[in-house]
Amino acid sequence: MSASDNTTGYEPITSIDAITDGLGSVGYISTREISTAVFLAHNLRKPILIEGPAGVGKTDLAASMARWLDAPLTRLQCYEGLDEGKALYEWKYGKQLLYTQLLKEKLGEVMDGASTLETSFDKLTSFEDLFFSESFLEPRPLLTAMKQSTGSVLLIDEIDKSDEEFEAFLLEVLSDYQVTVPEIGTIRADVPPLVVLTSNNIRELGDALKRRCLHLHIDFPDAAREREIVRARVPNVTDDLLKQLVAFVQGLREMDIRKRPSISETVDWARTLILMHANQLDEAMVRSTLNVLLKHESDIASVDREILPLARKAVAETDKSRLATGYPAAE
Repeated sequence: MSASDNTTGYEPITSIDAITDGLGSVGYISTREISTAVFLAHNLRKPILIEGPAGVGKTDLAASMARWLDAPLTRLQCYEGLDEGKALYEWKYGKQLLYTQLLKEKLGEVMDGASTLETSFDKLTSFEDLFFSESFLEPRPLLTAMKQSTGSVLLIDEIDKSDEEFEAFLLEVLSDYQVTVPEIGTIRADVPPLVVLTSNNIRELGDALKRRCLHLHIDFPDAAREREIVRARVPNVTDDLLKQLVAFVQGLREMDIRKRPSISETVDWARTLILMHANQLDEAMVRSTLNVLLKHESDIASVDREILPLARKAVAETDKSRLATGYPAAE
């Protein structure tokens, strides 16, 4: 789907189902809630604030939107201490210095005919605007997104890691799709970007920011949707192994562990099991590959006693499903 020359910069999207189908075409398995939020964001041109635990596909949604719309993706990774100099623009000081040296060599020619201090000052002042023009401006993610003539997807990732001052700075960007550079003035986006903000709820975000955004909460998927996601990313996984590994991961997420496995880790585990020629889960296979799912040694230790019961339960549920459909249980 390509951008067109309408007022929004993109082809109109007339239904929520079109969003679901479009995201599915690039490998993102959406839900009705997710597709509705994207539909509203596209047509109302409002930012989406996506909250939820780490690893549920918040960032991937923005990347998938960009792939589907065939639009540039600009990502701003937030962190403590992030300021507008890193997010908006910086001056090309090296280039300014070079031009200053060139001007110094030509200073005699520049000042030729300036008989008074006032005329000398006027001649020099005319060069001040040159040094603080867009030619010497180095765009950072926010300004880069604003300057895309055909539109873009702007991902402001983990906004909750930034300071409240930076959050306040974003309000102009999210309200009017414009930024202010004191030396130049206001720069407005010809085509407002589709803005996606993500948050892992490290801190509470301000009401002013939330008012400017559509809210979307994404949680870990249920087993059926997770199987769809893994199938889309790992098409060569067998049905039995797919059901077993997803059931095992779903069981892990119900345990009291430090970091629950993300969807991307489920996908990585599926690829790992295929690489190791696994046909179904067994205790030895799970133990040898558990570090693909769990990233903290304390989590691996805490689930040690539950590995065998979880693996057996996952296999038993698959056998139950096979028997219900008339197929024999797995050997």
